[in-house]
Amino acid sequence: MGDFRKLEVWKKAKALAVDIYRHSETDAISKDFRFRDQLRSAAVSIASNIAEGDELDTNKQSIRHFYIAKGSCAEVSSLCEIAGEIGYFDEMLIQRWLGDCRHISAMIGKLIAARKSSPQKPSSTKS
Repeated sequence: MGDFRKLEVWKKAKALAVDIYRHSETDAISKDFRFRDQLRSAAVSIASNIAEGDELDTNKQSIRHFYIAKGSCAEVSSLCEIAGEIGYFDEMLIQRWLGDCRHISAMIGKLIAARKSSPQKPSSTKS
């Protein structure tokens, strides 16, 4: 606990967010500010909530953030499906992102299960 940069799931989530940012700077989606920003925000939320959850003091707090990250993963998947159907990205890219989301979501699920079964992290005390 506490060094989210070492978590493989965080690395994959960050890579997905960076990829989405890069691809959404061009093409038709770049002019649809609301949709583009929603997609970007949801993608960033996955990695951000994994990082925040890993840094928190209790498993209960951590698990809550991991569930939020899992929800953001579903949001990205939904937005990708829509983006693909309206022609914002090519089908290969959409399928890659959907696969990434499925994989990241499964990894988050395993992280949640591990935290649920691990001993409670002691709360920090102020000196």
